[in-house]
Amino acid sequence: MSHLITCHSLAKSFGSQTLFRDVDLVINSGDIIGLIGPNGSGKSTLLKILCGFEESDEGTLLANRNLQVGYLAQADSFAEELSVFENLRRSLVDFSLEEAEAQARVQEMLSRAEFADDNQVVASLSGGWRKRLAICRAFLARPDVLVLDEPTNHLDLEGILWLEKLLAGTLPGSPQAYVIVSHDRQFLQNCCNTIIELSAVYPQGTFEVDGSYADFLEKKRDYLQQQQQMEERLGNKLRRETEWLRRGPKARSTKAKYRIDEAHRLQERHARVKSRNQAGSAVGIDFDGTGRKTKKLLEATQLGKSFDGKVLFEGVDILLSPGSRLGLLGRNGCGKSTLLKTLAAGEAGAAQLDQGAIKTADKITIVEFEQNRDSLDSTLSLRRALAPEGDSVVFRDRSIHVVSWAKRFQFRADQLETPVGELSGGEQARILIASLMLRPADILLLDEPTNDLDIGSLDILEESLVDFPGALVLVTHDRYLLDRVCDRLLGFDGKGSTAYFADYQQWLDQMSGREEGQRRRHKQKPAVEKVFRDKDRSGKLSYLDQLEFDAMEKKIETAEERQQALQEKIESPEVAADPQRLQEYWQQNEEAKEEIERLYSRWSELEEKKLSS
Repeated sequence: MSHLITCHSLAKSFGSQTLFRDVDLVINSGDIIGLIGPNGSGKSTLLKILCGFEESDEGTLLANRNLQVGYLAQADSFAEELSVFENLRRSLVDFSLEEAEAQARVQEMLSRAEFADDNQVVASLSGGWRKRLAICRAFLARPDVLVLDEPTNHLDLEGILWLEKLLAGTLPGSPQAYVIVSHDRQFLQNCCNTIIELSAVYPQGTFEVDGSYADFLEKKRDYLQQQQQMEERLGNKLRRETEWLRRGPKARSTKAKYRIDEAHRLQERHARVKSRNQAGSAVGIDFDGTGRKTKKLLEATQLGKSFDGKVLFEGVDILLSPGSRLGLLGRNGCGKSTLLKTLAAGEAGAAQLDQGAIKTADKITIVEFEQNRDSLDSTLSLRRALAPEGDSVVFRDRSIHVVSWAKRFQFRADQLETPVGELSGGEQARILIASLMLRPADILLLDEPTNDLDIGSLDILEESLVDFPGALVLVTHDRYLLDRVCDRLLGFDGKGSTAYFADYQQWLDQMSGREEGQRRRHKQKPAVEKVFRDKDRSGKLSYLDQLEFDAMEKKIETAEERQQALQEKIESPEVAADPQRLQEYWQQNEEAKEEIERLYSRWSELEEKKLSS
């Protein structure tokens, strides 16, 4: 393993604000480093230092001779009037390449990116396809180390999966190492082999774990528990020493003076540990419900919408009750946000559609979070944005001063007069979430609430959504959040059809065309309904029965895969030669067959119940 870049004791400040200090970092060949940390911790600045775009205030950076470092910024810049092909071709002008080789390299990259039309002008691209083009340009230069700042921003789920394959693949001239800033936890888990967190929580400013994101979470939890225990031990010792100091004149001998000095050092050490632990405090997100117990908060039947001759969705049925957790899943432009806005309008929303009806409970309260930040007045001060009507807000019938309210969302008191337009995307997202928390809701509609939020904020957002007592409809590309929060997913296929799924993986299997399990079931049992139906499956079964019905295909497929694996073990020579192991696997195989039969029987029972209702 060779060192490509070595950083020692890097530090960077802007004015009086210290972003980081004493940062050590080694990038080796084969590394895919996920760099994470709270908003404002200096992640993007550190990337720019690695690329040579900025200088550190202190420390050293050593790189191999002739090492080429590529950079993907969060914001892209293209010649808008030129085609995607021409933009990529222009990026190779400074390379000594024959025209045929340059064109072949561009064509290969565009093919891998699945661009349908090389001649499409960049100005007509959506945000997701612009991001794909920017990623193509970064890879096209064939750097030794590729630095990517939030590469999943603007990508839909298919785009994120495409990027994951790109990072795992073997393109000609693939980078030897990657450094990636991302808040997408599933992306980090799938791609990275090293995780580094940049945070004031740690004595050296960083915490590094060789392994997956799951490994990192486990070791970080252990570390923070040790830090908390250390604070408690030092606090107990400090109380004993303080009590001794208060005893007075007897503490004036030479030996006592040494003890006094030690007590002061203990006090400083305790203060440092306590300060680090407090630096890890998270945003205080906590959505408030109205407490309404109405069984049907919202019922939508046969919703349909077309745009410019394209069917976005049709035949959609939705039932929302207290505790419902519905995720909307599909490509960019498939109609998720349109459906969300329709639901936000309540019964009047049906007028915006081509067909369908919406019924809501009396005096329903629907609160919506829009991904567009335009609803924020950029000229307002942070103080007025957080507390529009004075110097306090009322949260859960309790008055809270704006300084305390701001602190809950990780804003400092000296930021209160800062115009909203000068705040970062993550800070603006926290303002919007703060305003939502002041409005008790029966139904909460969230459109991409995770944009620009750091991982700590995402964790708290998850917990708050899980605990929210009302109904929730969530649009997000965060796969981790979808599986953690939602009990049902409404999947859009991009061609007008929709279907309910138990989890993200089930939807992905369908969209990827992986139907081997379904074909196997066709051989064993009568033909079953296709996953994408013209008419939604919900609305005829009880809510719990519908959930069970929606998850049944996945359960059967999992059970059949387990039974098949057991059968293969039974047939293997090493097991056949071991009577004890053979007996164990035979018994497990019989139990697995019984479970499959039980699942099929229950599925038939639910289908008959559905058809007869």
